[in-house]
Amino acid sequence: MSLITADQVILDLAEEDRHAATRALAGTLAATGRCTDVEAFVADVRKREETMATGLPGGIAIPHARSAAITEPTLAFGRADGIDWGAKDGPASLVFLIAAPEGAAEAHMQVLPKLAKALMKKEFTGALRAATTAQEVVAIVEAEVGDIVVAPVPPAQPESVAPPTAASSSLTLVGVTSCPTGIAHTYMAAEALERAAKDAGHTMKVETQGSAGATPLSAEEIAAADAVIFAHDVEVRSAERFAGKPIVDVGVKKAISDGPALISQAVAKASEWRTNPQAEATVPAASSGLATKVDSKAGIGTQIRQWLMTGVSYMIPFVAAGGILIALSFMLAQIALGESGAIEITQYNLTSDDAYNVAQHFDVLSLTSWAALLFVIGGAAFGFLVPILSGFIAFAIADRPGLVPGIVGGSIAATMGAGFLGGIVTGVLGGLTARWIASWKVHKGVRGVMPVVVIPLLSSLITLGLFITLLGTPIKALSDGLNDWLTGLQGGSAFILGLVLGAMMGFDLGGPVNKVAYFFGTAGLAAAGTATDAPALTIMAAVMAAGMVAPLAMALATTLRPKLFSEPERENGKAAWLLGASFISEGAIPFAAADPFRVIVSSVIGSALTGGLVMVFGVTLRAPHGGIWVLPLMGGFLWFLVALAAGVAVMTAIVLTLKSRDKKLDTVDAVATV
Repeated sequence: MSLITADQVILDLAEEDRHAATRALAGTLAATGRCTDVEAFVADVRKREETMATGLPGGIAIPHARSAAITEPTLAFGRADGIDWGAKDGPASLVFLIAAPEGAAEAHMQVLPKLAKALMKKEFTGALRAATTAQEVVAIVEAEVGDIVVAPVPPAQPESVAPPTAASSSLTLVGVTSCPTGIAHTYMAAEALERAAKDAGHTMKVETQGSAGATPLSAEEIAAADAVIFAHDVEVRSAERFAGKPIVDVGVKKAISDGPALISQAVAKASEWRTNPQAEATVPAASSGLATKVDSKAGIGTQIRQWLMTGVSYMIPFVAAGGILIALSFMLAQIALGESGAIEITQYNLTSDDAYNVAQHFDVLSLTSWAALLFVIGGAAFGFLVPILSGFIAFAIADRPGLVPGIVGGSIAATMGAGFLGGIVTGVLGGLTARWIASWKVHKGVRGVMPVVVIPLLSSLITLGLFITLLGTPIKALSDGLNDWLTGLQGGSAFILGLVLGAMMGFDLGGPVNKVAYFFGTAGLAAAGTATDAPALTIMAAVMAAGMVAPLAMALATTLRPKLFSEPERENGKAAWLLGASFISEGAIPFAAADPFRVIVSSVIGSALTGGLVMVFGVTLRAPHGGIWVLPLMGGFLWFLVALAAGVAVMTAIVLTLKSRDKKLDTVDAVATV
């Protein structure tokens, strides 16, 4: 059966934007019986476009999606004067709409990667631009791609690849490509890398982790490789196979747009590996199964922030699990025991010999028992907060060698009452110490025991020895002073702190300043532990509410005055409702990028107001994330909504006023010019 017919070709695609063009091409699929619901399919394509733009370098667009409205793998082709599809180098003139059923068999999906790879060939795209009839387009596509083969396609047998000799300049490279849907970008990136490697005189084989399944690289191929390229937007499956190899790690679009540069990077890393025996220490170790986004080439200030945020990112799941369980336990206790319940359940434990031991005296029908059970589990999760924070700060600095001194140091810091400040200090100190010891040039016979024995032993001794004897006491005093200051905040001082935190959350919308405020809030949760009235709980509520203001305000603004915004901004406004409600500040970034002054100024004012009001109202929150979905877990959630609504209203009013004013000025200038 043919993948494309002449009825699915539009040589003069005259629509003005990508959405109208997608609908026109989808209409050809409906006309040939391959699409049962045009609107449903177009909606699926739009959802895919929101994930990542499908415009490609060279004037090509490949909108695509899996959809229940598609009956068989198929495609439509359109040729236009130029439609903006999100590519950096300009509009697209060749548009392939790729459609796949939701449950497409692997054999059927084999044909789609063929098309994706063909689009990387200049002779193929050149022939499409020169075609004069729809039948000619069909012939060009079928000659390159062929018809759909229903029989399963056997996996290709891996070729035997020998390591290059020392005298040869040709390298053996391997790679993995993957994208969110696994239909097009995955295979185009693979083709681009393989062609770039061939042009540079190297051998390369790429594992495509896409919709058509993957033929995994063999252990022999990986062992023979001089370097590895990961071009991916989703997690690489079984990344531990590539441990100990120089790795270039980028997004999938980078491989499509600049394959030769990635090959050059891989060659450079391979060369460094051969000439520098210590290079292995600087190569990302995939075997750890853990990841950090620390940029070793960034400035020291940026690296410190990235170290701290790595620790926070691994601590957050513990905060979320522990905080939500404790909040639920307090809710059940108040129902069962009244206002005193939140205090009484803290007496339940797993070690006493009396009725408070829930391990021995658990009643399935008792709300009190359930409240106690949730409290014990949540309290246990909270006990890991400082050790995990410390451990993964150290991990960000020194990779796996930093985990032991970091985690043990965090545990000691918690035991000494130094709180999250102590965890930060032990994490940084443990990581730097472990990295220093790992850099020692030792005899080859000792290298094998360095990461297992020497590094954890010496780094733990140095880190914990310094902290216990010198640093712990003053840091505990500083932590106690910070807690006393927060506890004493009332009225105006609490409002000012909320203003500052709110303004930080609204300033760069997920950027460094935003992250500092968020770190302050989550670190406070770690310090609060299981306390019922810690001021840190109010700070967390203020941070979350302020972080929701910008996306919600921009969603409201695009709804109230759509003519002040472009068509893409109106589309982003629809998505911003859910993003804002879920506490994803990044939902406002498209607006700030297009109009930074007006959006950021209004965001800072609106977010600051919300943060200040939440602090004054005394709203409490144990969950580090969730937005409206954790409203039932808040103390005083109605006041939370009041503060949020106030900030959203103020920001919306400011941004609409600024945009309306400038639009009137533009109109006046235009009239004056005429």
